[in-house]
Amino acid sequence: MHELSVISQIVETVIDEAKKNNAKHVDAVQLVIGELAFLGVEQLEFCYQVLSEKEPLLAGSKLETEIESARVKCSSCGHEGGIDRVEDPIDHMMLPRLACPECGSSTAITAGSGCTIKNIIIVLE
Repeated sequence: MHELSVISQIVETVIDEAKKNNAKHVDAVQLVIGELAFLGVEQLEFCYQVLSEKEPLLAGSKLETEIESARVKCSSCGHEGGIDRVEDPIDHMMLPRLACPECGSSTAITAGSGCTIKNIIIVLE
């Protein structure tokens, strides 16, 4: 479960930033999660709840998530846009197809692959 290691790093960053700003308490942490980051939102929320309860600055705070759609740019035809999905018959799920939906060439991911702290909402002393 890599969600625990991701949230552990986020919690450390939030605590550091809250302390730098002399925060009395953190009310909420807002994340932007790319659909290609393959992070489970429910797992992230559970891990955050467990870790935040142990830290007085974060106790009772909320984790708010926003999903960022994946976008690609084609190196051949220049197409920019969303991705196609194909069904995986073994796992019975839809998987991202990163080939260009227009010409089939390789693409570069331009959005939707990361996990970023968008905002930390704090209460000042």
